[in-house]
Amino acid sequence: MRNFELPGRSPVHGGNAMAATPNPFATLTAINTLNAGGNAIDAAIAAAAVLAVVEPHQTGIGGDCFTLFSARGGRKLIGYNGSGAAPCRASLDWYLERGVTEIASESPHAVTIPGCIEAWDRLVVDHGSKPLEELLQPAIKCAEEGFFVHSRTAFDWALEADRVKRSASAAPVFLPSGRAPKAGQLFRQPQLAETLRRIGKFGKDGFYVGPVAEEMVSTLQSLGGLHTLDDFANCQGNYVDPISTSYRGHTVCELPPNTQGIAALLMLNILQGYEIGDLEPHSAERLHLEIEAGRLAYKTRDENVADAPHCDDIVRKILDPAFANDLRAKIDPERTLELVEERQRNRTDTVYLCVVDRDMNMVSFINSLYHSFGSCIFAPKSGVLLQSRGAAFRLDPDSPNCIGSGKRPMHTIIPGMVCNNERAVMPFGVMGGDFQPFGHVHFLSNLFDFSFDLQEALDQARVFHTGLHLEVERGVPEETVKLLRSLGHTDIMPPREPLGGGQAIHVDWDRGCLTGASDPRMDGCALGY
Repeated sequence: MRNFELPGRSPVHGGNAMAATPNPFATLTAINTLNAGGNAIDAAIAAAAVLAVVEPHQTGIGGDCFTLFSARGGRKLIGYNGSGAAPCRASLDWYLERGVTEIASESPHAVTIPGCIEAWDRLVVDHGSKPLEELLQPAIKCAEEGFFVHSRTAFDWALEADRVKRSASAAPVFLPSGRAPKAGQLFRQPQLAETLRRIGKFGKDGFYVGPVAEEMVSTLQSLGGLHTLDDFANCQGNYVDPISTSYRGHTVCELPPNTQGIAALLMLNILQGYEIGDLEPHSAERLHLEIEAGRLAYKTRDENVADAPHCDDIVRKILDPAFANDLRAKIDPERTLELVEERQRNRTDTVYLCVVDRDMNMVSFINSLYHSFGSCIFAPKSGVLLQSRGAAFRLDPDSPNCIGSGKRPMHTIIPGMVCNNERAVMPFGVMGGDFQPFGHVHFLSNLFDFSFDLQEALDQARVFHTGLHLEVERGVPEETVKLLRSLGHTDIMPPREPLGGGQAIHVDWDRGCLTGASDPRMDGCALGY
């Protein structure tokens, strides 16, 4: 139990339904949707649409999404991959012939076809109980009448102002009066409201065909993009089978590649071989083991994870306990590893939310533009900001994540779910681009190794090895930082912004209690009743 004399907040408890999102109005929207008779899928889509308006740097209808869904709390989870692909005309040879060696985040070639609207439409039709047109009304109202910018959103917005200024189309909208909106300032985007109305009326066809698609394609082509109307019209997500591992008696579920969820599972498998709970939670010994397990898992991710034809074989190889055993044997508790070609890791922008409804349907949901404000390529008539997910592709024929016609890039956004026995018990997620597997593992270890309550498990200070240096939040004790340096983590610095942000809802089936938590690093909250 937390010390009530110190800063912090309690987890939220309820018996009927619960929602947790990174923005208060999005959480309220989910609760209102549930109170109006909607189910967890309805509430998640309504909240995600609001977030696409009120957190434009993090997410939007020009991005991708993934979800894990448990019907009535059953252990058989439904996964949906709502990520879009590269244009059909994209090929490695096209880029190499033009001397392109890397896809820049602000390039039209970074824009993969946005997958989230197709996913929203499909999920509502297959699993929702209300029409999409009704679910989009709160977001439409926010976009048309305006919303007041929250504090963390204003902080992030200002950090990216210089990047937005470079976009002639995005800057007039997202930098009113030439600067980022301040906390408490009203912000409107009426063009986006009209596009959301069109999507509500026509479903996915309101986005992927007709005037909205035509403007997106013409905007991209004018910048040299390879996109066509057929690429948009043919956009389609797909249902996928989740993958899982066991950690301290709990089954942790993630989505398969092309997401990086398998990196979180591999980290857990490596750490399973240590008695983490015998260490102090904020000790250098504990954090060192997490860091080293993470570095090995991320290197494995880089070498294997992609939209690959042999996904099942890759998953079996990486999740084999013997594979984790071999990696664990490389870790020296007294010294950092020497790894060859350790890549720089990016912390990018995303929204994660979770919902549990009265029937114990559970949704773990994530939506993203990748980099802050995505590619900064903006279709002004429709108000659509396009994602930069294609920047994750490699222009290396030997990489499984090499760009290709109609291929999806390796994806950083990962919703999580924990199951026990025959039931789902906890949708959860931690945002932050490459940080996400590390964030998942740190949160779960806080719960299962150290018995922090749900809110405390999110609150605890974090670290992240970016590939070039170690970022350490200011909440990590100074003595721990000194000891980490002595272990070889010499290049230590504070992060430019807090590491990640998460939400979680735990279901106590025996007591009938729902417990929700939301990361204090973000603006949001958990609400239940």
